[in-house]
Amino acid sequence: MLMPLDFTQDYILENDVVLLRPLNGYDIKHLLSFSLNEPELWRYSLTSADGEENLKSYVKLALESRSAETGYPFIVYDKTQNKYAGSTRFYDYQKTHNTTQLGYTWYGQEFQRTGLNRNCKFLLLEWAFESLELDRVEFRADFMNKRSIVAIKSLGCTEEGILRSNCSGIQGRRDSIVLSILRNEWFDHCKQLIQDKIR
Repeated sequence: MLMPLDFTQDYILENDVVLLRPLNGYDIKHLLSFSLNEPELWRYSLTSADGEENLKSYVKLALESRSAETGYPFIVYDKTQNKYAGSTRFYDYQKTHNTTQLGYTWYGQEFQRTGLNRNCKFLLLEWAFESLELDRVEFRADFMNKRSIVAIKSLGCTEEGILRSNCSGIQGRRDSIVLSILRNEWFDHCKQLIQDKIR
């Protein structure tokens, strides 16, 4: 029996390294320092959050996606450093097709390459496939964002192809790489692959 995502519920996902809780309007204060001091975090993003006004718009759009039941944004808290680290979300959630995309992920520089991202992705994917029982989780990234693509591929995703000039980003038109994990792939190999990397 499918357990669809309930947008009225405040889900909390956590392990020893990270805590993910629903993003809310008050979280602007926790993310503002990144917005003011690290504008390069959104270089490859479709929506920029650099500067206070852009951050407010970014959070507003994220929360509107939850209200529309198409997205579920989280704020990321690094439990090892006792600091807020960034944000991530499910988006383009499709109840009819039992699928979602996972993205809009960014972390402050001090949290990058620390293992935080893999822990976040593990919790989100475990929840997606084992609690929500989704059939597919998709990832997209700017084809020029090589670091992000390497990180996504390290999860055991299957690369599906390139969407040429499929959307407009901060720097103009972009090509997007599409990758995915299917439900059977999570249980067959992806879950163990990520677990081995975060131990």
